[in-house]
Amino acid sequence: MTSLLNYFPAYIIVINVISVLTFSIDKSQAKNNKRRVPEKVLHILELMGGVFGIIVSMYLIHHKSSKWQYYIITYIILLAWILAFQYFELSIF
Repeated sequence: MTSLLNYFPAYIIVINVISVLTFSIDKSQAKNNKRRVPEKVLHILELMGGVFGIIVSMYLIHHKSSKWQYYIITYIILLAWILAFQYFELSIF
């Protein structure tokens, strides 16, 4: 029987692609004054593992750059993921 940990790298890739797409959609919606993706949804995606893609996107597309509260929560989530990787001795690849 295959361990769920064997699927972990694929999961991390998929959740980060979904997170980047959602983050990009929010940026587009903001530029066009349309309905936005709630920050709560973005943070949930980060908690699910998409924090890596969202942090890269924050700097590449300059989205959420003036929201320091968003940065703080995002970096706390990143720290939690880094600590989890170390504690559980996980590796993406």
